[in-house]
Amino acid sequence: MKLSHLITGSLVVGSLLFTAHAHNHKSKADIVDTAVAAGNFTTLVSAVQAADLVDTLKGQGPFTVFAPTDEAFAKIPAADLNALVADKAALTSVLTYHVVAGKVMAADVVNLTSATTVQGQDLAIEVKYGKVYVNGAEVIATDIETSNGVIHVIDTVVLPAN
Repeated sequence: MKLSHLITGSLVVGSLLFTAHAHNHKSKADIVDTAVAAGNFTTLVSAVQAADLVDTLKGQGPFTVFAPTDEAFAKIPAADLNALVADKAALTSVLTYHVVAGKVMAADVVNLTSATTVQGQDLAIEVKYGKVYVNGAEVIATDIETSNGVIHVIDTVVLPAN
């Protein structure tokens, strides 16, 4: 095989790999699909489904979601969590309290003292000891970009004032 064929073949393969990578990079999943794929948000995804918020969180956005993990939901007594899921209005209120309109990256969050949620109430944001807290919940992962916003992972479910 001639060297020119090897070079041409390598360039074609390299070009195809670059194109595939660029395509995958541009086709990020939305907030819901990203949460499903992560595997540690099954309770959150189930709650979003129960509250009929899937279409909203798959919408254009952009949204910033402070997403509690399954471990965060496990901190809620089972009876209380079951009661919350059974009360669609209360569940919707709690879930939308975790969502801020717009795409707020971690570099921006650390400069805020509060953020107004889609639910209508503000989340208190505090930076202490080099960590960021949202209503007392620690932000344990940041800047998970999606096609319609960003997810910041929190270790506790935050509840709106009644």
